[in-house]
Amino acid sequence: MRTIQNVQAMRAWSREARKEGARIALVPTMGGLHAGHLSLVEIARRHADRVVASVFVNPTQFDRDDDFAGYPRDLARDQRLLAEAGIDVVFAPKPAAVYPEGAVTFVDVEDLSVLLCGAHRPGHFRGVATVVTKLFTIIEPDVGVFGEKDYQQLAIIRRLVRDLCLAVEIVGAPIVREADGLAMSSRNTHLDTPGRAAAVCLSRALLAAETLVADGEHDGATIEAAARAAIEAEPLAKLEYASLVDAEALVPVTTMIDRGVLALAVWVGKTRLIDNQMLVAKAASAERRSA
Repeated sequence: MRTIQNVQAMRAWSREARKEGARIALVPTMGGLHAGHLSLVEIARRHADRVVASVFVNPTQFDRDDDFAGYPRDLARDQRLLAEAGIDVVFAPKPAAVYPEGAVTFVDVEDLSVLLCGAHRPGHFRGVATVVTKLFTIIEPDVGVFGEKDYQQLAIIRRLVRDLCLAVEIVGAPIVREADGLAMSSRNTHLDTPGRAAAVCLSRALLAAETLVADGEHDGATIEAAARAAIEAEPLAKLEYASLVDAEALVPVTTMIDRGVLALAVWVGKTRLIDNQMLVAKAASAERRSA
């Protein structure tokens, strides 16, 4: 495995690999790696001949200075885990390499970026869209693999690629969960013991909603209310939102006809956690089984 920090060297490596006929996959990360990230690597390896993982804590997507300062950083550990996972290159640039002095150009995916998390984290998705566009421009991958845990981010990247006519196939990777149902996240390391136990309320909320839909419930407000009740039953948790939305446009779903995504954002102490679940209406699920 090779580690590259220089933009020009990264682009040169990628173009040389392409000359050799290799198909390249990119797994963008901010480090603080866990089994969820490594599952993205495994998926990337199935889609390409060479795999690049970026490790870059992107300053433009943080809406709070304390969150940026406290984000886990341990490049040596991340390099070891990625080497064991079979990565070809770790791209770990310095901020000045990605954002040259005086940089004033940003990418903004309108509409999708102001919903859900975007309503609570102004500018966050502008930072995400900008850095992903830069990574695509530098590395020129054939495939980009993104986790479904941040469903809104995945939807925004798909729209970005479509709107800008980028030659990158976007692959979504399933959420990886702990044994008790908590979605794996780099921010889980910020939870103390009581907070870690309380955080399971997110997966409980999703299960409550999923059970309702499986029993035939179609009313969006009722489904959201079941999720909210599960969160509000946990004293250490503070709900930011529980929203049933369209899987592509991310607009609210008032009646489940086919499918929708139930998205959650919850504070447990000073740690903000997100999770989601794709819900399929009972009638639509039955139709698919009989097709």
